[in-house]
Amino acid sequence: MGFLPNVATTYGVSVPQAGHIISAYALGVVAGAPIIAILGAKLPRRLLLILLMAFFAVGNVVSALAPGYGWLVALRFLSGLPHGAYFGVASLVAADMAAPDKRAQAVGRVMLGLTVATLIGTPLATWLGQSLGWRAAYAVVGAIGAVTVALIMAIVPIDPHRGEGGEGQGKRVGAQVWLTLGVAAIGFGGMFAMFSYITPTLVEVSHVPRAYVPLVLCVFGAGMVLGNIVGPRLADRALMPTIAGILVWDTVVLGMFYFTAGHAWLAVINVLLVGTGFALCPALQTRLMDVAGDAQTLAATLNHAAFNIANALGAWLAGLAITAGYGWNSTGWVGALFALGGLAIFVVSVLAEAVAQKASNRPAVESAG
Repeated sequence: MGFLPNVATTYGVSVPQAGHIISAYALGVVAGAPIIAILGAKLPRRLLLILLMAFFAVGNVVSALAPGYGWLVALRFLSGLPHGAYFGVASLVAADMAAPDKRAQAVGRVMLGLTVATLIGTPLATWLGQSLGWRAAYAVVGAIGAVTVALIMAIVPIDPHRGEGGEGQGKRVGAQVWLTLGVAAIGFGGMFAMFSYITPTLVEVSHVPRAYVPLVLCVFGAGMVLGNIVGPRLADRALMPTIAGILVWDTVVLGMFYFTAGHAWLAVINVLLVGTGFALCPALQTRLMDVAGDAQTLAATLNHAAFNIANALGAWLAGLAITAGYGWNSTGWVGALFALGGLAIFVVSVLAEAVAQKASNRPAVESAG
């Protein structure tokens, strides 16, 4: 996201068109998550993590060599294929190692790796893209992937776990799983709508010097870390109210960005607040563990597919708003609408669960009578 203008310059396309590489990666996550979850469900989770990260590393190195814009879009799609399954399986491994009342915090620690990577990696990638070219940034990501493979092999315990039986999982995914995935796919789109175009917005609207953009991206990463620390603790105490509260919070802070984007310091503060909305990720992952039944691997990986549907939709619809002439700061109100949509789906989920519980209790009450 940080070097979209550099990619646009290389291939002679507009910044919104360059945003398609974000959508392509996200769609790769969406396509790969269910397929890999089903095909890899019987593999030991440690081995599956190694294979997925190796594929990711190769995909990023090859992306650095893309000869044209179409090639880059295709290669970003392929690079995204292992993403959802990797984070889903890693979250399950962490949750299995934690006490029942600490599951959200365990998942949060896995996601903390992602947030710290955003805090450090996104500004670093932006700096590399500006200094050495965006191809160097992709090559570095590929190298980090290779190091991660080595770390998994050295540190993660050998796990004899054989999954939940492979291809049969898809038939056991219930309505609450799909509704929770819907909350992720729509509700999280707001963050991506704003953040996908944060670099040109900061430069063109907030008038932040381009050299300082990596520092603002650090601020966004700091917000993610903060949300990822506080959010899981709240979720372990009261999961459903926490999810609702985060969606309301996202609606407010994203809507504010439309007004604060024109003032550099207010925009930076707002970027921090939007980053805290990442707290939604571990909360929804925990919710899926509660409703997924015996389809844990599939549901966990689909959660990250849903987040990347949010990535694709957010980048695409915000790009449409910009192209239509509503301005770079229009990503704020586009994001707020996404968060409201996620909240609406969450309300449907809560009401549907209440109706289902009432229906399941009725025969027992009538029998007792």
